[in-house]
Amino acid sequence: MGQLDVNSLSKFWDDFTAVDNVSFTVKSGEFVALLGPSGCGKSTTLRMIAGLEMPDNGELFLNGLPITQMSPGQRGLTMVFQSYALFPHLTVQENILFGLQVRKVHREERQRRLKFAVELVDLGEHLHKKPSQLSGGQCQRVALARSIVSEAPLCLMDEPLSNLDAKLRGQMRTELRALQKKLGMTVLYVTHDQTEAMSMADTIILMNSGRIEQTGRPEQLYNQPETTFVAEFIGSPPMNLIDHGKTLTGIRPEHIHISSDSIPPSVHHTVTVVSCDYLGADTVVQVRLDNHFLLVRVPGHQPLASGRTLSISWKKQNELTFCSSRSQRIAPVQNLTFNNNHKAKEPENAA
Repeated sequence: MGQLDVNSLSKFWDDFTAVDNVSFTVKSGEFVALLGPSGCGKSTTLRMIAGLEMPDNGELFLNGLPITQMSPGQRGLTMVFQSYALFPHLTVQENILFGLQVRKVHREERQRRLKFAVELVDLGEHLHKKPSQLSGGQCQRVALARSIVSEAPLCLMDEPLSNLDAKLRGQMRTELRALQKKLGMTVLYVTHDQTEAMSMADTIILMNSGRIEQTGRPEQLYNQPETTFVAEFIGSPPMNLIDHGKTLTGIRPEHIHISSDSIPPSVHHTVTVVSCDYLGADTVVQVRLDNHFLLVRVPGHQPLASGRTLSISWKKQNELTFCSSRSQRIAPVQNLTFNNNHKAKEPENAA
């Protein structure tokens, strides 16, 4: 068992299945991201773990102990919300210590934990301010400090950075990840932002329509997507998928080269430029190949006129193949086994 074990968790709203038989494990000291589009069931899953929603099916274990029927207060978890959930009439210090005071933690212990948390999140100059006097980033630090002083075995975070501007989100991602590593915190982090998940998480659990599409390290989901949903959701810009009828060919935009030179083994096509998006460090070029539109990532500023004809190529080894009907990746056949009639056995996951 891990620190948190989620077994066959389900939640229904009338005829709608919000979470469908979800199971996963979060190990001690691990940063796990629950990632997916809006409405995929990730926040509902988090709320069931926190005890804010009761599951219709399934069980939850924390350090091997069943917590499914426990109230939120009995579970010993801490949660950081998207809206910070600070009391506007309390000072920063009072907000941080509120939970400890409710649990009647001794004053000296409260002050010890406060001093430790405040130094970690750099709030020493703001202890006597009200939340209205703080920036969004400072409010989020107060919420983090409140979680730190609780010393709970598991910290749940529900899109805590989504209210911040892009620059501050980047800064807070770095700070939060460094804080998690320094304290050895176990974190289950809900987000719809793949950049947050890819840059922060040890493990990503990608959800779609209430189910888990794929679980793995960030580089596994990027380089070895198990389904077309994962291939298109992970990566910006997403993986190109070329329809061949029974199969789809997947190729990342950065693996496509605009070149007339042949670099065997490679695949070559003649395409027409549709548009260019200059992003600073690189340019994303949209091209048309027969009835397909592909995205090509090229370095630097490369303005290419719409309607221009180009030759593109990519190495065969960078291709992935998916089954069109099942939307699942087809693993390459490497070592065929032979029966007594010397006929190659087809792989089980062939289209």
